[in-house]
Amino acid sequence: MALDKETKDQLGQYLELLESEVVFQASLGTDDNSVKVKDFLEEITAMSNRLSLEFIDLERKPSFKIAKKGQASGVIFAGLPLGHEFTSFILALLQVSGRAPKVDEAIINQIKAIKEPHSFETYVSLTCHNCPDVVQALNIMAVLNPLITHTMVEGGMFQDEIEAKKIMAVPTVFSSDVEFASGRLTIEQLVEKITGPASADEFNDKGIFDVLVVGGGPAGNSAAIYAARKGIKTGMVVETYGGQVMDTVGIENMIGTPYTEGPKLMAQIEGHAKEYPIDIMKNQRAKTIRKNELIEVELENGAILKTKTAILAVGASWRNVNVPGEEAFRTKGVTNCPHCDGPLFTGKDVAVIGGGNSGIEAALDLAGLAKHVYVLEFLPELKADQVLQDRANEHANITILKNVATKEITGTNEVDGISYIDRATNEEHHLALEGVFVQIGLVPNSNWLKETEVALNERGEITVDAHQMTNIPGIFAAGDCTDSAYKQIIISMGAGASAALGAFDYLIRQ
Repeated sequence: MALDKETKDQLGQYLELLESEVVFQASLGTDDNSVKVKDFLEEITAMSNRLSLEFIDLERKPSFKIAKKGQASGVIFAGLPLGHEFTSFILALLQVSGRAPKVDEAIINQIKAIKEPHSFETYVSLTCHNCPDVVQALNIMAVLNPLITHTMVEGGMFQDEIEAKKIMAVPTVFSSDVEFASGRLTIEQLVEKITGPASADEFNDKGIFDVLVVGGGPAGNSAAIYAARKGIKTGMVVETYGGQVMDTVGIENMIGTPYTEGPKLMAQIEGHAKEYPIDIMKNQRAKTIRKNELIEVELENGAILKTKTAILAVGASWRNVNVPGEEAFRTKGVTNCPHCDGPLFTGKDVAVIGGGNSGIEAALDLAGLAKHVYVLEFLPELKADQVLQDRANEHANITILKNVATKEITGTNEVDGISYIDRATNEEHHLALEGVFVQIGLVPNSNWLKETEVALNERGEITVDAHQMTNIPGIFAAGDCTDSAYKQIIISMGAGASAALGAFDYLIRQ
């Protein structure tokens, strides 16, 4: 295979940043996939005199290690690291050569302190936008700690392993042949799974914040940046940096940026936030909030953070259908992401629950891969834009079932079908299929607030005033967790800024 000119030009610029000689140690057979990997490696090796290629025996063919010349390596790619994984490949090259990974010093020290050997394998699809986060995190661990090895396994080239291990969602990480993790995880979350959670004692010296933001999506980052720019002590409690934006593949309505992708946007936003002295406490989940003399935010690990004002920007999550089988078969056929997991259902029958824009878009994405796609819509008519409905109607392998209620997702070890009720006739029907993609909208991440004094509306949204303040003076909220009329990234950013300005105004008037 040949890389296009634009990709080669970009790669050439990165190869100039190599800090030492690097060797590709390839394990190849005579099959077509091995030929593709060999061509790929030879093409890249020819681009720099700091790269070389040699051949060894590894567990999988085709696969290759990236090693500093004369040293052992724990960074392995099985298959072609293209698509979303091309960035993982480039970063691995640079980090193996000696360039420091862009992660916090505290995380680097935690990784280096791991004393037990770990051998990780991450199964990915090249269309998965969540997979690179996990691949890159585990590659960093393998670069920093010689006791850790990591192999990215491209599911398309190793379909037999996907079938044997019954992998129905990516990324899925195995450790010594035992499933270790599934879904998007940050490097902080992966380290915690190895070393255990942070102690509450680690938060004892935080002092009193002027503004404490709970949440790490567009609203939370906007609020933190605006607060920090006022010169006041600002902290962020972040469970998963980026929130639901990390699941957004294409963003075409960010004014001034005709096209970007969720992970890329959040990487830029995080870089912006780190330009300011914001205390970002990652992988921490808020348990409750209360107001005494100061506002107190209690974390799941028992730590209590004190602040003069708080901004709740906890976002929203995928809404569940809440039928039998949905949680039992999560990652075993039930998923939310057609981009990530769609390739795992190539040639299979699948269902999409939901007939709004996201549901019909998912059906259209899946139609090019799956044998047949069934769309189940509860209402008598679809809510999707007419242009999407027209496109769906053009596909012979998309069947739209309207006015039906999902009753159960069936299976034994993984999904084998879905049962639904025709709401007009009350008759029950069953479809034999292997995948179910749930696309029925979002719900605010506000369950943890139900036992607090923070007011919620009937949809569980935090109610706020024109200054983004809740019913409790000093506690503000912004973004998709609030009762804002529209849920958009740009609106969340604006609301976060408003909340920070509201909090600052509140502070100076106390």
